[in-house]
Amino acid sequence: MRSSASAPASRAQEPSRTVSYWLDMIERVLLLVMDGCGAGTAPDAELFGDTGANCGNTLVHVAQAVGGLKIPTLRRLGLGNALDLEGAAPCPEPIGSFGRLQERSMGGKDTVTGHWEMMGILVERPFPTYPDGFPADLVAAFEKAIGVGVLGNYPASGTDIIRDLGPEHVQTGKPILYTSADSVFQVACHEATVPIERLYEICRIARRILQGEHGVQRVIARPFEGEPGAFRRTERRKDFPLDPPTNVLDHLAAAGIRVAGVGVVPEVFGGRGFAWSRRTQTNQEHYQATLEAMQTDCRLVFTNFEDFDMLYGHRQDASGFARALETFDGYLEDLLGRMRPTDLLILTADHGNDPTTPSTDHAREYAPLVVYSPSLPGGRNYGIRGTFADLAATLAQVFQVPAPPVGDSLLA
Repeated sequence: MRSSASAPASRAQEPSRTVSYWLDMIERVLLLVMDGCGAGTAPDAELFGDTGANCGNTLVHVAQAVGGLKIPTLRRLGLGNALDLEGAAPCPEPIGSFGRLQERSMGGKDTVTGHWEMMGILVERPFPTYPDGFPADLVAAFEKAIGVGVLGNYPASGTDIIRDLGPEHVQTGKPILYTSADSVFQVACHEATVPIERLYEICRIARRILQGEHGVQRVIARPFEGEPGAFRRTERRKDFPLDPPTNVLDHLAAAGIRVAGVGVVPEVFGGRGFAWSRRTQTNQEHYQATLEAMQTDCRLVFTNFEDFDMLYGHRQDASGFARALETFDGYLEDLLGRMRPTDLLILTADHGNDPTTPSTDHAREYAPLVVYSPSLPGGRNYGIRGTFADLAATLAQVFQVPAPPVGDSLLA
């Protein structure tokens, strides 16, 4: 590994430096995903059902809804230069570079599709969705395999369906099956009725069944607890996605470059390519695990911060969303003080989830992009980049592994 002692002491860099010079400055990448923090309606949003009032502009609308965000670190990094954010005016001399990413994959407007594209995987066809619930023969096969009938089998909010069907589930032991606008097969069980490991096994059985024509993107275990009228989801959710195609994470592992995954990230990739992982459940836990990962020899730390999406976007809570952004801004202030001169920080999102629209589903939006290193000059306006896979191309260039079939490095 190159010594950080070679890094320049000042950020006043000459613009004539070559690309190889900048690359020689980077030894580690911190890739942080602000789950659900969309940056404006994408041009193809109508193809994904986002029309009229349901067109998302998550970060902009959240800022407007609360009368302005207090995010000085994100502003200093350049987020306000990329977006018209109330409370975060453009910074005259941002320390980071900024822009937006447009998703190219047609798989959906969701976590898996977004993260896969970040690592160089383009999904050309939509994953199957079930707006009327799952077919009777598929449900019958699932019930036979797990040895018990199910309740539900319709699209629903996770909090609503456990409120409505939770009492019957507790009485009968039948799992609650539901879906959403995304390609998901979700199974909810009370932890005192169905032990958590049994719920995970039920979901593994579902994952084995749901292949081919019914190859939903994710099977999700949704445990909950409490009493009727006061049920609440616990933090032991677990995702069982399809196995991803070969991607930059595989190339990094083959080259002996250790990767840390925090939160849902390792599950999204079936655990493949990660030398170190923590299945944390809240933004505070995600941040603490990120700091822990930074103490290892991992050269890529890949973290998903999901509270924006899970706790506030889906529940149409703009005030909670804003508070989470301001708390995250504090994490970033702390993180900047811990970064080495040879670190590269990339902030982005996987999709939108605008809490101010009538929809409780994800939104097809641009993703924000902020890039910062103590050793690189800031102020570059990336504009709109054509694919999330530009992140994979950047990692490939930094770590000198095979590049993805699409995407251009942000450092080129």
